[in-house]
This record gives sequence, structure tokens and C-alpha cells, in this order.
Amino acid sequence: MNKHKEKWRALPPAAKASTAYLICNIVQKCLSFFTMPLFTNLLTEEQYGQVTVYGSWSGILSILLTLNLAYGSFSTAMVKFEEERDSYISSIQGICLMLCALFFAIYLPFRTFWNGLLELPTPFVVVLVMDIFFNTAILLWCGKKQFEYRYVGVVAITMLQVLMVIGLSYAMIVRTEEKGYARILGGAIPTVLVGGTLFVINLVRGKKLFSKVYWKYALGFNIPLLAYYFSQVIFNQSDRIMISHMVGTDKAALYGVACSLATVLSFVMNAINSSYIPWFYGKLRTGAQRENRRISMGISLVLAILLSGVIWFAPEIILIFSNRNYVEAANVVPPVAMSTFLLFYAQLFINVEFFHEQKGSLVWASVGAAVANLVLNWIYIPKFGYVAAAYTTLVSYILFAFCNCLAMKKLLRTKGIADDAYDYRNLVLLFAAFCLTSFLGSWLYPHLMVRIIISALVLVVVWIKRQYFIDIYHDFK
Repeated sequence: MNKHKEKWRALPPAAKASTAYLICNIVQKCLSFFTMPLFTNLLTEEQYGQVTVYGSWSGILSILLTLNLAYGSFSTAMVKFEEERDSYISSIQGICLMLCALFFAIYLPFRTFWNGLLELPTPFVVVLVMDIFFNTAILLWCGKKQFEYRYVGVVAITMLQVLMVIGLSYAMIVRTEEKGYARILGGAIPTVLVGGTLFVINLVRGKKLFSKVYWKYALGFNIPLLAYYFSQVIFNQSDRIMISHMVGTDKAALYGVACSLATVLSFVMNAINSSYIPWFYGKLRTGAQRENRRISMGISLVLAILLSGVIWFAPEIILIFSNRNYVEAANVVPPVAMSTFLLFYAQLFINVEFFHEQKGSLVWASVGAAVANLVLNWIYIPKFGYVAAAYTTLVSYILFAFCNCLAMKKLLRTKGIADDAYDYRNLVLLFAAFCLTSFLGSWLYPHLMVRIIISALVLVVVWIKRQYFIDIYHDFK
């Protein structure tokens, strides 16, 4: 035990924080994932569809009500206002508070119309807004801690919130016939309680809700990115909304479960990204970005291996964590997982664009890919059903990642900066290999034993080559 403690203390701050966030997110997602059968069996497909649609509208309205200020400008602001981070965060909360008040001023006089559009009654629209607002307070608080590599509080808050969500959701579901709405409340109430506490803490530390300097910077950075953020919502949520309207709420539930499985490992990407971005920005600032070639390639390989595991055993995982009614959705998992992988690639390029505060090309790439996604959905969902949405998303993400790569390369040429942060050839080869293994896995769905044998052989190879991953981990400092 002492030996392990010494190794932990010797780790660089970035590696230590990344490990803590990764373990925390693994536990968080495992708890959420292992309780999925509980909720999918307690709720009908229509009721689970209500939860799915609520989540979709949450993604859309969060952009309008917060401008995604916990993202985008936030990382650069933590560098730009390094000595004034608390004041910046409390001022951002002021912007979100103003936007939520403006929303209610527009919503309340015409709530009958809006309720019909959102497919939610007035009390749950209020819950939705509070959920979004206080979740932003959590994101801002955690974001600052992650930038400082202070992980203990983030881990504690995250675990407290997920345990509260699971416990309260179950307690409410078993006591009512409106189980879909009960599940929504079970997720929203802990967010409001935890987020409300952190909102006050952020405000007390920052001591201001308005600052002309911070508001100008944040709004000037994020408002031009609204088209980009909406395009991401179109990618992530429009599929479910369009499926709900075109095919049925029950099919939206099937698609939602498959997407949850296919993107379950995005928490690994997010956990690593939380400490990777500060590390990478440090390398960009000192002109040592070439060191990122090995790190970005290693992270990509790990993500590809983990996503492949999910794809290869999608039918069994869905069967274990839901019920037989959802197994048919396994065919959605491969293309959605490929889209998740492409999103990670796109984020690698976007990180460079954000560092240099260049957003124009990103917006156009996002809008173009999102429009393509909507058009393809409109054409193919009625013809081929909800599975088509997964493939239209994949095509759109290919376009999105490619355009962002071109935009980043143009930016670097314009600024006369060496384009040596990424190993493009190997990244393309890795994606091609990932696609081939994904389609092979889906083709082998009827043959469980064959998949088990091949997966075991892959794990043996990974174990033999484990030193490669260990070296990358130690280089991340």
C-alpha cells in the first residue's frame, strides 16, 4: 500500500488529475449504466421516450439559456484571467441568470404554444430551466477545479450527485404511475440542490454578477459560436426528436438507448480532455506542440479499443442493461460509436482553433455538417426507419471532422506556425482500421463465441504492448 501511495505522489499533476477524473467517471457511468435495467424495466417505452425527449430539449435550450459559457471561452478565460477566475465565474453566472429571466418573460405569456412544441407541461418547463441553470453552476465550479488539477472536490461532488439521482429517481418512480415524469424529476432535483449550493459558493467567492470586461469577453467569444453549438445539438438531439415525430416515441426510446451505449465511453474522452486541454495549451504556448503527436495518438488508440469493445458486444450489453425490446437497437451502435470517435478527432482540431481564438471556420464547418444531417434525416428516416439516423450522423461527422482539420491547417499556415501537433497519417489509418473492426463486429453479432475468441486475442496483444501505453501515460506531464 505504501508503495502505491509513493507512486501516486510521484505522478505529475496532469497525470494524477486525469487518473482521478477517469476513475470517478468510470464509477459514475458504471452506476448509471448498471441501473439502466432498473429504469427501462420500470418505464414503458413511451415513458422512457418522454425522458429521451426531455434530454433532447435540455440540450437545445441549454445553448439559449447559457450560451454554453461553461465551454468554448471558458478554457481560454481560465488562462487569460488566471488571477481572477472566481470573479469571471460569478460574472458568467450573472449572464445565465439574465438569460433565464428573459426566457420566462417570453415563455409565460405564450406557454400553451411553447408547451405544445416542447411536449412538456408548464411545471416541467420550469424544472427544465432550473435544471439547465444550476447544472451550469456545477460545470463552472468543476471546470475551475479541473484547470487547477484539484480533483478531490470534483470527485466528491460528482459521486454525491449521481448517487442522489439514482436513489431519488427510483424512490419517485415506484410511487407514481407517471414514471417518465418521475424519472425526470429524480434527475433534476439533485442537480438543483447541488448546483444551487455551488451557485452561492461561486457568487460569494467572485462577489459580482456583472463585469463589463468579463461579459464582453465571454459574449464576444461565445455568441459567434452559437451556430457551432446548435449544430452539435442537431447532431446529438435532432435525430431523437425527428424519430419521435416521424416514426414514434417508442422508436426514439430505442435509438436513445443505443446512443447511450454507443457514447457511454465519451466519459473517458471527457475525463482525459479535462486535463489534456490545459496540458496541450501549455505546449502550444511554449511552441512545444510536437510533443502532442505521441500523446494524441495514444489517446486515440485507447478510445478506439474501448469503443470497439462496446460495439462487438452491443447486443449482449443491451440485453443485460435493458430488455429484449431494445436488442434490435444494437445495429445503431456501430455507426454512432464511429461518430463519437470522429467527434474526438474534430475536438483535437477545434482545440487549436480555440487556443488561437479563431472561430469563423469552425462555425461554417458546423453549420454545413448540421444542415447535411437534417436533410439526410428528412430523406432517409421515413424510408429506412430510426437506424438510418445513425448513418446520416456518421456521414455528417465525417464532413465535420474533415472541415475542421482543413480550417485548423489553414489557420496555422496563416499564422506561420508549424503544423506538427498531430500525426495525420496514423490518425487516418487508425480510423480506417476502427471502421473495419466495427463492421466486422456487427457482422459477427449472430456468433458470440467467435467474438469472444477474437476479443481475447486482442486483449493479449494489448497486454504484450502495454509498455507503449505506460510510456505515453508518463509522458503526459
